[in-house]
Amino acid sequence: MTATISPESPPRPRLIGEAPPSPAGPAPDDGAPLNLPPALDLPRALTALRVSVRQVPLLFKTRRELGETFALRVPRRRTLHDDQIYFLTHPDHVRSLFTQPELAPSATSESPLRPIVGPNSVLTTIGPTHMRQRKLLLPPFHGEAVARYTQMIADVAEREIDSWPLGESFALGPRMQAVTLDVIMAGIFGVPDGRPAPGTPEHGLRQMILRLSWLTTTPVGQVAELMNAGREEPVGLTKRLLARLDRDLYATIAAARARPDAEERTDILSLLLAARDEDGEPMSDRELRDELLTLVLAGHETTANSLAWTFERLLRNPAAYDRLRESVRAEEAEDDGWVEATIHETMRNRPVVPIIGRRVQVPWQLGQFRVPAKSVTLVSIALLHHREDVYPDPFSFRPERFLGVKPGTYTWIPFGGGIRRCLGATLAMAEQRVVLRAIARRTDMAAPDRRPERVLHRNVTMIPAKGAQVVVTSRRAALSPSRPALRAA
Repeated sequence: MTATISPESPPRPRLIGEAPPSPAGPAPDDGAPLNLPPALDLPRALTALRVSVRQVPLLFKTRRELGETFALRVPRRRTLHDDQIYFLTHPDHVRSLFTQPELAPSATSESPLRPIVGPNSVLTTIGPTHMRQRKLLLPPFHGEAVARYTQMIADVAEREIDSWPLGESFALGPRMQAVTLDVIMAGIFGVPDGRPAPGTPEHGLRQMILRLSWLTTTPVGQVAELMNAGREEPVGLTKRLLARLDRDLYATIAAARARPDAEERTDILSLLLAARDEDGEPMSDRELRDELLTLVLAGHETTANSLAWTFERLLRNPAAYDRLRESVRAEEAEDDGWVEATIHETMRNRPVVPIIGRRVQVPWQLGQFRVPAKSVTLVSIALLHHREDVYPDPFSFRPERFLGVKPGTYTWIPFGGGIRRCLGATLAMAEQRVVLRAIARRTDMAAPDRRPERVLHRNVTMIPAKGAQVVVTSRRAALSPSRPALRAA
């Protein structure tokens, strides 16, 4: 159930951003015959299984055999116009979808996460409803709000680093989840330092989220995921576990409603409680539940796994790792951009969310091909990020490719794009900068196995199969309170 991202062919020297132009966008519905992309010749059920558990090798192999635009045949579902889904990997095709949301709305209402987060969240809604929710939620994830979190992120990171064993192998991924979950618990629920007191519903919620995150990496969790594929409501083990999580989440909502200082608070739950729709009605508990669960899961899982991938990559690329430590440990050195470049390169090389989808409402031109209205079109972020004509030597980990270079709007899309770009992108980048600097400044680490960790697919994410195993060989003291914790995020 794991795979390695590996070269398809010897790299050719090209300039960054050299992808040849390719026509894309709405096509006239004039009755002209469609020209569908070539489809992989596999049984539909086998294709669906491989997309779920061996997506990386399937997509890279298919691109190698069929070209940059192709189709996969999948079992027919009520939500599918036909039994084909179309994959695209060209920047011009991405631009055409991102810039015309009314004609190419998000397909996240059909996401594998729908049975978990429900139909009412900013992830699964589309159109005006999504935009209203997005407008409400945007301020807590930007500007001054993110700046307020910076010191807390630094404190949480320092506390976590102090707990790491020396000379023993451990998985960095779960440790990063603990950090990012503390940050998101503080921002969403207003929990001081992100660590709720034992016996509170917030504490039960935090423990259950960590337990669920671990379970999804096990074979039992993967079977449960497959059982819920294509469903609108959870079944089986997923349903039972969500019922336990909901118990604490609804209790948290009830406690927040009863707080006398609710109007003075700035945490996201308090803002949602104060929100009113066009008719002056507040959000229901079910609507709050869907929104909060989406923000908690999306707000900590992706950032934690991106940090885990960062060190998985760095420990297999010593020159990049050495330069990172030199950069953050220099007392008076100006920021040379290496931290930022390292984050950008990790998110290019190992995008945690490897696919995003749109459902086109009219026939759509994709280069030489034309797909019918109501088609599901999927942007393979992993394939886009490994185009040789955009990123020379794409399978190598080279942070220097982003030094002094702003990532392209349609060629670097780990946060998605257009009106659906991740709400928490600013916070996620700030967290990564702070935590990355703290770990690189305070620790020296080695990989217990020099071989790259393989890719494990978990629901809609792509994570290190072994959780990014590391060994801390030495640890330095934390910064003194009299010094600034870390460079500003």
